[in-house]
Amino acid sequence: MADHYFTSNPNAKHNEQNFEMTLKGNTLKFITDSGVFSKDRVDYGSQVMIEAVDPSVFPNEKVLDMGCGYGPVGLSLAKAYPKLTIDMVDVNERALNLARRNAEENEIKNVDIYLSSIYENVEGKRFGAVLSNPPIRAGKKVVHQIISEAYDHLAEGGVLVIVIQKKQGAPSAKQKMTDVFGNVERIALDKGYWVLQSKK
Repeated sequence: MADHYFTSNPNAKHNEQNFEMTLKGNTLKFITDSGVFSKDRVDYGSQVMIEAVDPSVFPNEKVLDMGCGYGPVGLSLAKAYPKLTIDMVDVNERALNLARRNAEENEIKNVDIYLSSIYENVEGKRFGAVLSNPPIRAGKKVVHQIISEAYDHLAEGGVLVIVIQKKQGAPSAKQKMTDVFGNVERIALDKGYWVLQSKK
């Protein structure tokens, strides 16, 4: 059976590569590897979400990057907004090691990168924002769990921002966000990718 990027220890043969990408006005260097999501470039959905995120609406400067992969979302926002403190979590150990190396490579200090299966190891903090490009291939149950459990990890006035393609379940994610938060807004739409935001 093929490994997926949302497994804890992908045993795909290592094949590291490097690329640079400009996100939120900064050119960042990324090291990636096989066994992680979108290893050849920062996937388009993440790019759309990164550019759409507006930290001025966050009630505090704590941010959770849920399913951070090798780090494009959390690191680009940490670089662009040095006052933010960003917790970056993933279930994939290989991706987390890459995220740590990428933080170092780009001299980004305002991040905390650690292992967590969804919110399992995220304790006690109330974030101003939870951001996620959810792992669609992990299934609808996981995507909806990320949405529903975000509520308890957000400060009052905090926002959940997710990006999801229309054909991969954006309408059902939008409905789930409405059910959980009582509100949802589409803050960006590009090439079929919806960036959805709900406020607690």
